[in-house]
Amino acid sequence: MKIAVLLRPVPDPRAAARLARAYEDAGVDVIATGESYGFDAVSWLGFLAAGTERVELAAHILSIYARTPATTAMTAAGLDHLSGGRFVLGLGASGPQVVEGWHAVPYDAPVARTREIVEICRTVWRREKLEHDGPRHPVPLPADRGTGAGKPLKLIDRPLRPRIPVHLAALGPANVELAAELAEGWVPYLYVPELADRVWGEPLARGLAKRDSALGTLDVTAAVPMAIGDDVTHLRDRDRAHLALYVGGMGPRGKNFYTQIVQRYGFEQEAAEVQDLYLEGRREEAAARLPDALLEGTSLIGDAGYVRDRLAAHRASGVTVLQVEPVGADPLGDIRRLRALVDES
Repeated sequence: MKIAVLLRPVPDPRAAARLARAYEDAGVDVIATGESYGFDAVSWLGFLAAGTERVELAAHILSIYARTPATTAMTAAGLDHLSGGRFVLGLGASGPQVVEGWHAVPYDAPVARTREIVEICRTVWRREKLEHDGPRHPVPLPADRGTGAGKPLKLIDRPLRPRIPVHLAALGPANVELAAELAEGWVPYLYVPELADRVWGEPLARGLAKRDSALGTLDVTAAVPMAIGDDVTHLRDRDRAHLALYVGGMGPRGKNFYTQIVQRYGFEQEAAEVQDLYLEGRREEAAARLPDALLEGTSLIGDAGYVRDRLAAHRASGVTVLQVEPVGADPLGDIRRLRALVDES
């Protein structure tokens, strides 16, 4: 099992670079960063590539609506080259609030678009002439939609690898099925290992049944806050406001993927109440209404025995990458302790 850490852009990039190297020395396998409507992830990952030597560098995630497919492929090839073959391309559909409110692009056909973009990226990385007849991303652009001057091209530079790992962030059944079929990895959210099968088991099975064996085993990344010690369980509460934002505020009623996941975990009433309170502006009450079992199930905060048990539960459910957010008083010490627990199991 790999250990990943999310490292976002911060006001002092040099301090962050030192922290990235310290994480690398402490046993972290992957440093990831995301992208929403703040600083971009690409320049940040390029900066981190220059200051690290061993860790993989993952974009978890880039929105499929934010760049053309060819630009996504070029970007991934460039980051893979700069990092010496350590880049992982994470892609996701984001949501309509960001896609239409920030990128001003219609939020349509996320599953179909994702499939086409992955196919285009892999064509580019193989340095084949780019010809794609998909309905969402036809390349070259048909004459009736442009000047007619477009012609098939191939990437000028030679990628370091003809196959860069693609991880898909997916929550809905169709997207999860696509990830299991097409991608090297799947990045869920609000992942409770003991309950995940009731939400995602069927779409994962359908996708895996169509999976090309050449892709290998599907990597599964679970994100968790982490602190290891005898008196740290109170730190689970620090995630209440963040989880309440997702369960309560990431979309209107009936269209919030996160609310639906928590409901399918068996917390139907609690999820509905969190959403109602949050949308009414009563955010602290919404956070307080989150079930303790959800906070516990999505965390790695506890003593060594508890963390050991949680590692076993994640491994048994198919998790191969734990993306941790150190929240204790000694982040690097906790990373070293986690590394030892992972290695012994």
